[in-house]
Amino acid sequence: MPINAVIFDLDGTLVETAPDLHAVLAELLEREGLRVPPLEAVRGMIGDGARTLIRRAHEWQGRDLEAERLEHLYTWFLERYTAEPARFSAPYEGVSEALVALRERGARLGVCTNKPQAPSERLLEAVGLSPWLDVVTGGDVLPVRKPDPRHLAATIEALGAFPTEAVMVGDSSNDLAAARGLGIPCVLVSFGYTTTPARALGPDRVIDRFDELYEVLRQLEG
Repeated sequence: MPINAVIFDLDGTLVETAPDLHAVLAELLEREGLRVPPLEAVRGMIGDGARTLIRRAHEWQGRDLEAERLEHLYTWFLERYTAEPARFSAPYEGVSEALVALRERGARLGVCTNKPQAPSERLLEAVGLSPWLDVVTGGDVLPVRKPDPRHLAATIEALGAFPTEAVMVGDSSNDLAAARGLGIPCVLVSFGYTTTPARALGPDRVIDRFDELYEVLRQLEG
C-alpha cells in the first residue's frame, strides 16, 4: 500500500526544542528558588506535555507538587513559552529537505504533538516548517492525546487520509504506542527525547538522519 500521509511528532523529532524548554523551565524554577536540572536531564523529561515536565523537574530534586500549584506553574510556563517558543530551537539537519521531498512525491504531511496548539503553530512558523505541513494537531485540541491512538487518528483524518496509507514518525514510546494502537507503521529517530533508546523500543524502522527517511518509507511500502 502506498504511503500517502506522513505524521510527525514535533519535539525531538522535527525540531530540537529542548534548549527553549530548558530556558523557560529554568526561569520558572529560579522564581521558585529551586535548582535547575541540566539540559541533558531535561531532555529525558520532555514528551508528555509541560505539566509533566514541570512535575518531573520538581521530582528530580525530591519535591512533590500539589495539583493546584502545578496548574499555576503550568499556566505561567505556557504563557512564557508561547510568547517566544523558538529563541534557541531549530529543525534537525535535513528536516526541511525531507519535507520538501515528501511533498513533491505527493504525500500529505501532518504533526501530531502533545505540545499545545498555540506554541506548536508559533514554533513551526518561527523555524520555517509551516509551509510544508498540512495539519497540526496539538495536545490540547482533543479530549485525548498520545499515546492514545485517537489523537493520531484525528490527525490522519484531518489530512483526508486513511490509516492504511499513513505512517507515524516520532522519537518515543508515546509515538510508537499511538501507531501500534492504530495499526500503522512507526519510524523512530535515534536522536530524540526518550529515556529508552529508539531501537530498544522496537519500532518498524529507526533512522539516524533525516536523509534516510525517504528510502525507509519506500521500504515500508513494500
